[in-house]
Amino acid sequence: MCYDNKKKYNRRYEIKVIIIYYLLFLLSPLSLIADSTSIYFLNKEYDKALPILKKEAKNGSKQAMYKLGFMYEKGLGTKVDHKKSLYWYKQMSKAYSYSIKMPNNDDVNITDSFLTQVEQQIDSASDKKGTAFAISKIDTDTPETKRLMSPRWENDFFGLIPFHENYLLPLSVANSKYPRRSESVHPHSTLTPIENKYKEYKETEVEFQISFQKQLSYNFFGWNEFLYVAYTQTVWWQLYEKSSPFREMNYQPEIFIAVPTSKTLDEEFGLKAIRYGYLHESNGQDGYRSRSWNRLHVSGLWQWDNLFLATRIWYRLPENLKSDNYYNGNGFEADGTETDPNEVGDDNPNIEEYMGYGDINLHYLYGKHQIATMLRYNFGVGGKQRGAVEFNWSYPFFHSKNMFWYTKAFNGYGESLIDYNRNVTKVSFGFSFSRALF
Repeated sequence: MCYDNKKKYNRRYEIKVIIIYYLLFLLSPLSLIADSTSIYFLNKEYDKALPILKKEAKNGSKQAMYKLGFMYEKGLGTKVDHKKSLYWYKQMSKAYSYSIKMPNNDDVNITDSFLTQVEQQIDSASDKKGTAFAISKIDTDTPETKRLMSPRWENDFFGLIPFHENYLLPLSVANSKYPRRSESVHPHSTLTPIENKYKEYKETEVEFQISFQKQLSYNFFGWNEFLYVAYTQTVWWQLYEKSSPFREMNYQPEIFIAVPTSKTLDEEFGLKAIRYGYLHESNGQDGYRSRSWNRLHVSGLWQWDNLFLATRIWYRLPENLKSDNYYNGNGFEADGTETDPNEVGDDNPNIEEYMGYGDINLHYLYGKHQIATMLRYNFGVGGKQRGAVEFNWSYPFFHSKNMFWYTKAFNGYGESLIDYNRNVTKVSFGFSFSRALF
């Protein structure tokens, strides 16, 4: 449809409206954007706009999808129909999560300077806008899913949003006491010299975790991708010991790119996005207590109704080995000198024998309940079959939106880095302050 050439004033006004609506869309995922083919909408001639918008929406116009949702919601040019309104809003959200492109607007001259101005405004906008786009592919039809995801763009803190679960577990009980590692001999040792006597930590302790992420950029490479940095810290605190030491602390800084998948992969297979990243994990110790490894990983993020799945595989970046005597654990070199506890090299060369090469994470929403499972297996690497399984459950704490009852059960290897090669069975009770779907 063409503008009325006889009304120059109206034409200028309409162009201004179109540009304003376009800016609003770029700065908010659910903002209204006008296009030249739906001028009836701008003039509030909704009865005339309705059939045109239906045709455009069926042909893939994202702007038309939004306008139809808006009209059905407000009863503009048609009867109020919340079912149809929800349908068109959802179609628009899915469409934009696959591809965000400039509208084909032949009647408006969008210059390079205008585009630069828009990009600058996008860069200075809150990170929560891009996050809303990123998660728009997640089906939020159920109230609990919508409530779970909304804080990710409504309640962020300086652009920081939850990554993994944030929790506090005041009661965490293992099946046996934890060894207090001696500094005289490396814990990997198969030898047990007299001087290497272990003291023991209590089997009951406190565990807590903080985890957050921040979006750095959107569509930098032109893949519709989101670039994030994330940080997770898990602490095991011997609160019930006399001196109340921290038994172990694990640090996980990470950087990753999340790339939305195609419409076909999403609708037919449930694959929402692919995530590529680099992850460092260490316990911040030195000497024989030092543990660390670096990984490249790729994850598939899936959803089928209320079931969410993250499948992850990783490749460990190799490190130089230390001396044989360091790993043998006798504490001495061939010439009788003491082995250097801070020798440069791999702190845990056999960690893949216990941690494997990937994991599977399942999250299921049942009403207000969330049940999650983590599975990890080494497929016989190192000659023995080892792995781990973890279950957790959460439920709103007395109708709270940001606090949940939280129970966790773990069995297997790799509960913490210091004891990655120790089989642990553990049950924990407490509270979480965020949930995660992937």
